[in-house]
Amino acid sequence: MPLYWLSGDDPLLMQEAADTIRSHFRSAGFLERDVLSVDRSFNWEEFQHLTSNLSLFSEQKIIELRLSSAKLDDQGKKAIQRYLDEPNPDFLILISGPKLDAGTLKTKWFTQIESAGVLMQIWPVKREELHSWLEQRLIREGIQAEPQAISLLADKVEGNLLAAMQEIEKIKLLSNTPDGQTITLDSKTVMQIVADSSRFNAYQLVDAAFLGDTPRSQKMLTALRNEGIFPLVILAAISRELRSLIPMLESAEKGQNIPSIIQAFRVWFNRKNAISSVLGRMNQEKVWELLNHCRLIDQSIKGMNVANPWDELSRLLLLVSARESVSSV
Repeated sequence: MPLYWLSGDDPLLMQEAADTIRSHFRSAGFLERDVLSVDRSFNWEEFQHLTSNLSLFSEQKIIELRLSSAKLDDQGKKAIQRYLDEPNPDFLILISGPKLDAGTLKTKWFTQIESAGVLMQIWPVKREELHSWLEQRLIREGIQAEPQAISLLADKVEGNLLAAMQEIEKIKLLSNTPDGQTITLDSKTVMQIVADSSRFNAYQLVDAAFLGDTPRSQKMLTALRNEGIFPLVILAAISRELRSLIPMLESAEKGQNIPSIIQAFRVWFNRKNAISSVLGRMNQEKVWELLNHCRLIDQSIKGMNVANPWDELSRLLLLVSARESVSSV
């Protein structure tokens, strides 16, 4: 097939699917690779130049198109269709982008593209599937885990598979077990590893904001950006934790005190201060406003609006960490 199109919103699963395709074609001799980032300012003549640059001694090549938006403009549609009308067997076109909606999948131009290539829709791991997914990943890394340990890990990384893989790597690094020896993971070990980790991560960032520590949360956001963390990973952590506050705030508005809520919702011991702090200054209306801001940031990451995702994440954290009311408009 001359073209593969990967569609999905989970960064880890998309990356692994692309790696599998690249590995297969590298073994078949496709050793060269060009990567094009496609946004609103992308010039499709660059793609046409690459795909029409033929010579007697041309090498087999993978040409990647990384889409910032699931929808292509007319110029992009025509450029891809033009290539598929006369495909070059020495080229593999690998397109990856956000999840395609049902309307796009039914359009005439896309069905023509799909008939000439391969569409791979990458679906996220559902909550009820996450325990099994983590268990298999742990086994692959030589880690035998107790069911409760996996449940604790699942609670921490739900909706963020990149974070899950980071935690598994952390477990391996901190286990002090010789290579090749099975690691036995219990719930106490998971708690200890989570508590002892000093590296900034998205969940530490959320807790800093929940504690009302604006300078620290902004510093951590900058550190994550400098590490090259994809902004969608950070947004997923923030939005997940904001959603988890809603049932707690419902209980608070019914008159239940914060210590009782913390106990009823089984908040981890190392997060009690952060959750207590944010519950003391939030209400449901405020959380829904913040979640709406998360939706706008998600759109900016996917190229659906012109806002800068990092600037908007910074503003979101300012709103979350504010000890006094701050307008979100």
